[in-house]
Amino acid sequence: MAESVKVAVRVRPFNQREKDRGSKCCIKMQNKTTSIQNLDQTGSEPKLFTFDFSYWSHDSFEMDDKGVSQPIPGSSYASQRIVFDDLGQGVLNNAYEGFNTSLFAYGQTGAGKSYSMVGYGPNKGIVPITCDELFKTVEGNTNADLKYCVSFSMLEIYNEQVRDLLQKQNPKGGLPVRQNPSIGAFYVQGLTKQVVGSYREIEAKMDEGTSNRTVASTAMNATSSRAHTVVTIQFDQIKKNEVGEETKRTSIINLVDLAGSERAGSTGATGDRLKEGANINKSLSALGNVISALADASTGKKNVRVPYRDSVLTKLLQNALGGNSKTIMIAALSPADINYDETLSTLRYADRAKQIKNKAIVNENPMDKLIRELKKKKVPTATLR
Repeated sequence: MAESVKVAVRVRPFNQREKDRGSKCCIKMQNKTTSIQNLDQTGSEPKLFTFDFSYWSHDSFEMDDKGVSQPIPGSSYASQRIVFDDLGQGVLNNAYEGFNTSLFAYGQTGAGKSYSMVGYGPNKGIVPITCDELFKTVEGNTNADLKYCVSFSMLEIYNEQVRDLLQKQNPKGGLPVRQNPSIGAFYVQGLTKQVVGSYREIEAKMDEGTSNRTVASTAMNATSSRAHTVVTIQFDQIKKNEVGEETKRTSIINLVDLAGSERAGSTGATGDRLKEGANINKSLSALGNVISALADASTGKKNVRVPYRDSVLTKLLQNALGGNSKTIMIAALSPADINYDETLSTLRYADRAKQIKNKAIVNENPMDKLIRELKKKKVPTATLR
């Protein structure tokens, strides 16, 4: 059955650049509704958007003794844990059921994507908390007939080239992206996939990959990611059935931190930074075209061509958008009136994405699926043996 992509938005505190310029907050949130108002136009009506989740992380928080941001009692502040409980836990629940699952963060450069996805210091983001909770489940398993296997890979798409972040050296021109002829899905040939046995191991791999990411300073963001980053976790559940045969469910978990959309005039980009920004915007534009096409298809429009092949990013996100995956998008918002145009664009992008329909299926052996469904109907399965 088709299921809509879940969409969340999150607004961050002012950064130093916005404070220095005396910015005012142009965003308001109430329950699931987010509004934005152009403060330069006196008397203008706010524009309203409704999402699955609207997270207010702009103010009304305090630091605990571990340096973790916590809501002031009675406030609506959304902490890292609150965001994980809604989004990251949903990713894990889907994986436990055997579905492919994807979560990606979108927004202008410096809007807070990496904070939500990765976090800073003790304020861990969705990716590390998801990995930690996954291994709590693995290590807490007491079922002798159930085994887990977890593998990890991490890549970035830089200037339309794929780089393996678990390798110091990558081939000139990047790793090739191929298409599996039997199922139509795209994959990265030669990408490192490491089996990991604990959260400590996966944390070390994440740190290794993060240290190899391409970042640079721009006027908008001192640590601007210049590439899209994709963390992929393959989660296998191997279980013995009543007759002692091993059955396997496989879930592919994709956690995607997109590079920020940017305007050259705002970032002050020149030279390499300008070229990087152009390629980031090109791939995000291709992603926007895919989202628009899928949104059109979901409304019943006929003969819609979905342009997955227009960029490396959209090839690798094919399953996440309109394919075999349960997908969540979190859009990061700047609260500042000086970023009104970029923030409005992000809200419209997110509003379009929530119209996409995916058709996720449990990844298991077809015979195992048939037997499971017959058991639900209480039909004898001996004749299938």
